[in-house]
Amino acid sequence: MKGSMQARLVLENGVVFRGNAFGAIEKARGEGEVVFTTALTGYQEILTDPSFAWQIVTMTNPLIGNYGTNDEDLESIKPFVGGFVIRELSRQVSNWRSQASLPDFLKRHDIRGIEGVDTRKLVRILRSEGALRGIISTEQLRDEELLEAVRALPLMAGLDLTKGVTTKGTYKVAVENAKSPHVVVIDYGIKQNIINKLHDHGAELTVVPSTTSFEEIEGHKPDGIFLANGPGDPDAVKDSLETVKRLIHSEKYPIFGICLGHQLLSLALGAQTYKLKFGHRGANHPVKNLKTGKIEITAQNHGFAVDPASMPDTCELTHINLNDNTVEGFRHKSLPIFAVQYHPEASPGPHESDYLFDDFMEALRK
Repeated sequence: MKGSMQARLVLENGVVFRGNAFGAIEKARGEGEVVFTTALTGYQEILTDPSFAWQIVTMTNPLIGNYGTNDEDLESIKPFVGGFVIRELSRQVSNWRSQASLPDFLKRHDIRGIEGVDTRKLVRILRSEGALRGIISTEQLRDEELLEAVRALPLMAGLDLTKGVTTKGTYKVAVENAKSPHVVVIDYGIKQNIINKLHDHGAELTVVPSTTSFEEIEGHKPDGIFLANGPGDPDAVKDSLETVKRLIHSEKYPIFGICLGHQLLSLALGAQTYKLKFGHRGANHPVKNLKTGKIEITAQNHGFAVDPASMPDTCELTHINLNDNTVEGFRHKSLPIFAVQYHPEASPGPHESDYLFDDFMEALRK
């Protein structure tokens, strides 16, 4: 792009990609774990999904930005990504709902982007070697100096990132029906559409920070508990994990978890998690419901998974990923507790996963 500021993406394996900076070009660098998503569209939802915190997101679709951005489709109050990598930035924005171009949106939120990257080559590296730490930089430094900085970054394994994306205070989402079930939502980085789905299915919500104690949650007098999605290593979220264990052992509440919530429930019940090589991120992952035999087309965004061999006898698998047979859902055999790894609220199906919210509502009303 003529007149653009040059930028580099430096990976921890020493590979350097050169391109043009866009978005917050005044920002010296963006850093984090470099990952990719196979979603063809939805870049605004991807950017504002808190589960992407401290990650540099690569879009595999080559042309990005053609429909701009708007304030209605945000999944959180702002983007939490460490950077954004694309092949080609659309120079023209064409959508009647657009309020700002992608570069203006990233600039407003201080996010560094790089375009002109051979994203096909980049994704092949990530698929072969796994997710890698990286830095997007416009600094006047040698590649070797940037590589040294990349290798000094922390690894994703062991990072609790929930405290940086959770709500700062408790808030309520009310419904008109006074007899509606009341759900306490533990926010580890919740997407707005999950709140919308729970609300649309008739639940009154109290959304609390990830650090909320068991006693505080009980003080809200909930009918059920929802554990939200979020970023980082689930095994590192130690404080909240103890709270989840106490909620389970109280045997008072139906509990539903999505994504990180699914992983935390698994850990609290005695299972183990592990880091995937390059994760599942996209909008077309096939998942099999083991109870019905039906296939759901799902949206996913996670870098960790539950080890099926570690699942306790008190639980049973309900969903598996047909691409690699990883765990996509489970339920407790005797308690009203269940969870899924994928994102039913993202609705790529578009409605085939709604039954999960129906099942939760039914458990609440019982």
